[in-house]
This record gives sequence, structure tokens and C-alpha cells, in this order.
Amino acid sequence: MEKIYLASQSPRRQQLMKDAGLEFEVINKEGIEEIFPEGLKKEQIAEHLAVLKAEAYPEILESGAILITADTIVWKKGKVLGKPQNESDAYQMLKNLSGKKHWVITGVCIRSQHKKVVFHSSTKVYFSHLTDQEIWFYINNFKPFDKAGAYGIQEWIGHIAVEKISGSYFNVMGLPIQRLYQRLKEF
Repeated sequence: MEKIYLASQSPRRQQLMKDAGLEFEVINKEGIEEIFPEGLKKEQIAEHLAVLKAEAYPEILESGAILITADTIVWKKGKVLGKPQNESDAYQMLKNLSGKKHWVITGVCIRSQHKKVVFHSSTKVYFSHLTDQEIWFYINNFKPFDKAGAYGIQEWIGHIAVEKISGSYFNVMGLPIQRLYQRLKEF
């Protein structure tokens, strides 16, 4: 199999790939703007952003390797909740998710010089009601500024707030590893 590169800073994505027994090298470019055209919805946004990230690495594709990129968004009532900019933004996002359901959608792009596969995974997540004290405890102790929707399901808030999910748990962590593994076997 060709050499695999994972273009992601996410320690969660890296760990999921290691746990699946995949051999890969991590690469990262700073400053890729995660912007998307107006009018895109849910999975279209996640897939668009995953492809956008893949296009930032033409030198990897020329080497004959396989490149994997991903982007995770939180979708609630027709709006994207990305990564919070600051504590106030994180608070607003978590307050908005409190006691409600939302979607976590990860777009994945697997690309080589001659082939490209793009797919997504969607998971419905149900949050219980969070008090302001619980929200601020989480923000102050876990600093969720690198996470879509301002939370990580594998952290404290996932233990106390997630009532149920419908779909892949690993997708909520940032990478639908089951589907990625199958797609790599077919690639």
C-alpha cells in the first residue's frame, strides 16, 4: 500500500487511526481558511471543507502517496457551529446545545494523484440540560476552543451531558474511523 499521510492537527483523529492499526505520517499546514460558499448545507459543508484541505497539499499527491483530510462541523437548526473564538463564544454554543439535539457531521477526503473519494458521516447527539455552572466548569477546565460546537464527547461534558447518540461515536470525536478503514481497503 502507498504511504498514507493524515493532514490533521487533531490528536483525536491521530489516535483513532493508530487504534485502527493504520500506519501513517502526520502533516500540517497552518492558515488553511475553513470557508465555504453560501447555500451549502450540513454534509455539503463538511465534505467541501475536507476537499479544501486536501487541495492544500499538491506535493503529497505528486509523490504517489495517499492523503486523508477531514473536517467536523456541528449543525443545529440550519446553522453551523464551528470552533469557538473565545470563552464567550464557547458559552453561547454550549448554552444553545443544552437540552437539545444536534448533528455532528464529519466530511472525509481520501486522495491520491489519480483518485479521490469524498464521504461523510452524520451522528445525531442529544444533550441534557446544562446549568451555567456546568458550562463554565467545562470551558474553564477543558478549554474546548479547538472543537466544533465547543465540546469533545470523550471529555467530562460527554460523560455528564450526552443522553444518547444515533450514529458513530467516533464520528463525534472527529473521524468516522469505521467508514474510513473500509474506504481505504477499497481505495
